[in-house]
Amino acid sequence: MRSARSSNLVREARRPQGFTLIELLVVIAIIGVLIALLLPAVQAAREAARRAQCVNNLKQIGIALHNYHSANDCFPPAALKSSNFDGTLANNGSYSAHARLLGFMEQQPLANAMNFQIACFNDPVGNFINSTVTGTRLNIFLCPSDTPPTFTLGNNGLTWVQPGTSYFSSVGSSLEFNDNQPTKPNGLFFLPISGRAVNISSVTDGTSNTIAFGEWRIGSGNVNRISPQDVVFGVPLFVDRTTSPNLNLPAANANNQFLGWISRCAAGLTQNRVNHTVRLGANWSLGLMIWSMGNITLAPNSKYPNCSGQSAGNTGVEFPGVYTLSSYHPGGANVLMADGSVRFLKDSTNLQTVWALGSRNGGEVLSADSY
Repeated sequence: MRSARSSNLVREARRPQGFTLIELLVVIAIIGVLIALLLPAVQAAREAARRAQCVNNLKQIGIALHNYHSANDCFPPAALKSSNFDGTLANNGSYSAHARLLGFMEQQPLANAMNFQIACFNDPVGNFINSTVTGTRLNIFLCPSDTPPTFTLGNNGLTWVQPGTSYFSSVGSSLEFNDNQPTKPNGLFFLPISGRAVNISSVTDGTSNTIAFGEWRIGSGNVNRISPQDVVFGVPLFVDRTTSPNLNLPAANANNQFLGWISRCAAGLTQNRVNHTVRLGANWSLGLMIWSMGNITLAPNSKYPNCSGQSAGNTGVEFPGVYTLSSYHPGGANVLMADGSVRFLKDSTNLQTVWALGSRNGGEVLSADSY
């Protein structure tokens, strides 16, 4: 006859091992709570790393910018008209400041491969000759938080996936980008038709108070949905360019007039493909507004859309309008100052401060806590 002790051992051996259902549910609940607590922290850490890389990209552009200035005694033009292969002047053939900085940012092979004497987009021969370079995707021009373009564009029967740029050269707090006007664009970059490019001595507001490059969200390329970075076409400017050529902000009564105009643009942002473009920042090499040039006219991630005063379908180089700051970073966007430093401009920055930071020679006085 077995003893009571041996019977207890047999019962213990037969007892099922592992969790009960209730214990398992408790463990799963605890794991779920931990994941819910840790996931935002992980995402925040990843975004912090992406933002740090974005800052580093802009710093490298700033170094290249000053190396260019040291070599040429001026900053690069944001656009410069080029000739077609047959010698005629090309409207959409100008090269961007980005393209002219290639040789100063460890991209000398690309710079050597680009023929700056031939139009880069609308000339059949130039389009073909430079397509390998102009279609090259460069990480230095792309914020890691942004998504590079996946859409295809081209001209003269040649198409390629656009490389994109998250950073635009700033024409200032001006709606215009060429200097063939009584009042010149007040930024660091523009199309120098009647004058020459800007040098440091003409940045009288101080290089630490003037934005050189800004950050924007690259266009989605998706015409079937509305995105904050879309550009609305066909809303006439709030000033007549022939009678009021000053397209720098602030002009007289500019605050109310400008906000009224940009509000009409917001009303025009519909699902109608004809009245808006999804190509903002599509190509770093083409020196035109929307493509690689922008302005400092609204605070980052504004509720107002980008807006062009030209009619939809116009392919000329005149693109007066708003193509401004935005990003996927919470709370603001990174900007490169003319002194090479990088700052984070908050979404809450007021218009007067935004315009002052865009201008190189407006004489505004900015306090350290104004942005």
